[in-house]
Amino acid sequence: MNSLIESEFPLRLAQRERYELMAVLTDSDLAYKLPGDNPTFGELCCEMGDIEASYIQSFRTFKLDWSIHNSEPGLATSVARLVAWYTTLDEEFEAVMRGFTEDDLHSKQIDRGNGFSPSLYVQFEIYREALLMFYAKASVYLKALQKSVNPQWHAGIG
Repeated sequence: MNSLIESEFPLRLAQRERYELMAVLTDSDLAYKLPGDNPTFGELCCEMGDIEASYIQSFRTFKLDWSIHNSEPGLATSVARLVAWYTTLDEEFEAVMRGFTEDDLHSKQIDRGNGFSPSLYVQFEIYREALLMFYAKASVYLKALQKSVNPQWHAGIG
């Protein structure tokens, strides 16, 4: 067992807020689009799933590939489908991470391109930062929709 499995999985701290977010959304909320060249809220949520899928694959292949995209019809318009997909991704992420030793986390590297190859541990931390960026973006949509998540969301995200 490694320290990330002991302290982070299931992704209680990093992922919990995503499920809290999904709990307050409706399918019609996912169709909301901010002015300008912005995705719908549902497209933003799909983008986060694609990012997670890319990170999962990077832990398998030791190379980050941003071309991974879920093209399931209707995914961006269904809270239930998004939750099911996120659950599958989270389970897959944990299964992949369970395969690493503590030494692997600090000695193996992932090629992110442009000469940047962080350790598995740092790659996981970068993924967590991507989640926080998603939450910040989602907060803008929530404010526009006049929706609130929970006190923990406001304390941790804003």
